[in-house]
Amino acid sequence: SFLLSGSPGMSRFHRWAFFPCCLMYLISMLGNGTILLVVKANRRLHQPMYYFLSMLATTDLGLTLSTLPTVLHVFWFGTGEISFPVCLTQMFCIHAFSFMESSVLLAMAFDRYMAICCPLRYSSILTSARIAKIGLGMVCRSLTLLPLICLLRQLPFCRSHVLSHSYCLHQDMIRLACTDYTLNSLYGLTLVLFVILDSVLIILSYTMIIKAVVGITSREEQTKALNTCVSHFCAVLVFYVPMVGLSIIHRYGKNAAPFSHVLMANIYLFVPPMLNPIIYSMKNKPIRKGLLRLLCQR
Repeated sequence: SFLLSGSPGMSRFHRWAFFPCCLMYLISMLGNGTILLVVKANRRLHQPMYYFLSMLATTDLGLTLSTLPTVLHVFWFGTGEISFPVCLTQMFCIHAFSFMESSVLLAMAFDRYMAICCPLRYSSILTSARIAKIGLGMVCRSLTLLPLICLLRQLPFCRSHVLSHSYCLHQDMIRLACTDYTLNSLYGLTLVLFVILDSVLIILSYTMIIKAVVGITSREEQTKALNTCVSHFCAVLVFYVPMVGLSIIHRYGKNAAPFSHVLMANIYLFVPPMLNPIIYSMKNKPIRKGLLRLLCQR
């Protein structure tokens, strides 16, 4: 078994950390669940953009529920013992949903590109059947993490079994192996490169979107086109900026305080699922109208 430490050297503050964690989990589950209900209840929102938004809300819910049991148990009860199979399962779920979220953000960037750069072909290309295939492709893509689990199961762990977070992460577990884990690291790096490729393609999409918007003569139409991208652009920043920060601190912050590693990892996993529904509720008028209509019906 492994022992989840939560925040190394900060165990006396775990009870205090429990309440903000609970609040973030509550906002995340309530917000993403509401997004799914609003899209399902309002037939006007049965469009490609909102199908992708529903996928984003689903991955955020999955990411939230993946970390919820161990985080609350560590911070409230102060005990973080977890068996190896359960730790592997949690690790797979966390990385799989993170991988899927990157794929969803890429699909949403493609949706915005088609809507602005090729509006006449939008409805013929992004059909419901094609969106379902894209969703299935995202799930299959996340299953590429399964070989990582198989490789990890073969590693012997004879060092300290104390993990530095309140949940199981791949980069945290392989450091405890007492044998060469180069193959495991290389496979993990390959998966990270896929996420980097997603970010590059998103940047490319926005480059072409901005180029198309600059070509629009009407100032009002330019503003209207860009406004449809604001929510997605904010979601991209909320997801990728903490990811880059976490990667940098893991690679170059070896002399940094352990708490800084834990803080960045928690921001990466907790903040995007909490902020995404807030961003889309604030910046997306059809979502706000759908929410008000749903509340009035209730």
